[in-house]
Amino acid sequence: MSTETKVKSDLPKNQLPRVFGLFDVTSIVIGGIIGSGIFMVPAEIAGAVNSPLLMLAVWVVGGFLSFLGALGLAELGAAMPEAGGIYVYLREAYGSFISFLFGWTLFFVIDSGAIATLAVAFSSNYLPYFIKMSPLVTKLVASGFIIFLATVNYFGARQGGNLQNLLTVIKTVGIFGICAAVFLSGKGDPGNFVNPQSGKFSLDLLSSFGVALIATFWAYKGWETATYSAGEVKNPEKNLPLGILIGLFSVIIIYLLANLAYLYILPASAIAASDRVAAEAMMAAVGPLGASIISVIILFSILGSANQNMLCSPRVYYAMAQDKLFFKSVARIHPKFKTPYVSIIAISLWSIVLSLSGTFEQLFTYVIFGEWIFFGLTVAAVFVLRRKRPDLPRPYKTWGYPWAPALFVLAALAISVNSLIKEFLNSVAGLGIIFLGIPAYLYWKKRQKK
Repeated sequence: MSTETKVKSDLPKNQLPRVFGLFDVTSIVIGGIIGSGIFMVPAEIAGAVNSPLLMLAVWVVGGFLSFLGALGLAELGAAMPEAGGIYVYLREAYGSFISFLFGWTLFFVIDSGAIATLAVAFSSNYLPYFIKMSPLVTKLVASGFIIFLATVNYFGARQGGNLQNLLTVIKTVGIFGICAAVFLSGKGDPGNFVNPQSGKFSLDLLSSFGVALIATFWAYKGWETATYSAGEVKNPEKNLPLGILIGLFSVIIIYLLANLAYLYILPASAIAASDRVAAEAMMAAVGPLGASIISVIILFSILGSANQNMLCSPRVYYAMAQDKLFFKSVARIHPKFKTPYVSIIAISLWSIVLSLSGTFEQLFTYVIFGEWIFFGLTVAAVFVLRRKRPDLPRPYKTWGYPWAPALFVLAALAISVNSLIKEFLNSVAGLGIIFLGIPAYLYWKKRQKK
């Protein structure tokens, strides 16, 4: 495949144009990862470890382990720059059954649930800070939120990418602004960075660190989604791995800076007791105006995270349909806008159903266990494909192989086991949802042979 694939007006009907450059991929990664996590997760981490130095260490270790996973996906993405990303890597490594179950779960629960969650959070949790709405209007706004994103992405990947770039810049500048306001306020206490001390090493302390570490994985999640749009990246052998790694590294820096700002203005005990740590930090730094500023930034942050899902995930269902393992119409490309428009419509309608039904939060909880199994299998595909397809061109090879991907696979396994132990019923229910895809797979596999 040429590294300088150009968009042409006479593209084949079933081919997506390559319109995304390095900045776009980086923006997709940053904008997709930074949602509400950095505004909520610090309290959970502080409650688990209590020591500010350990709190910062948790963010560093969580970012490092996520970075190891991103290194693995960077190799796979550069080697197979096709629409579908993880779906394609799972298919090539393990066959169509595992990859179908991933795509099935992504469509019916993971990404649709994420879009529904963000839409409802936008309309019922943060927008009411400025506009009071009835329950009916709140639901209509949530639906309108999804329809707006679907419309933008329907009319072109470039349009969806431009919106993503704008929202990423706004939220990034906003977070840096929060940090600057806190540090320049002069109202903080540098002693908060070191007090209280962590105490002596013990198994309980290690366990608490592990609980806090798992929380950071949720905050860092989203770096994998850029691979879904690999078929639309220009010079993908270079831009895809670079965009994923630069984007995730940037988020690690942003998260550390934000946590330093929180700790400067609030002691660890106050962070642990806060449901809205960013708002309280800004309140302490600049007064009541701080809550309004935070709410605006979070609204843009939520919009950007949801747009990442709408921009990227339809490419997975498009790839499944091209393999004849999903509804045939989902593989259609719009003759003018060159987008998988049926796939965009399908995920939007299902997300609206979930947002109106109110079941999305429970469904999303169910599949956390299975989702991290898929992440572990994807990075493990680096090992599988190096043996199975040694002649596959690899413009980028995973740094630190084999230890880097192996460490991530172990981390993904630890998260899955932890979810299974602590949320056994939810985990079993999640496996049930995933296994509901088995009869669907058998149905489409049978049709595939005709």
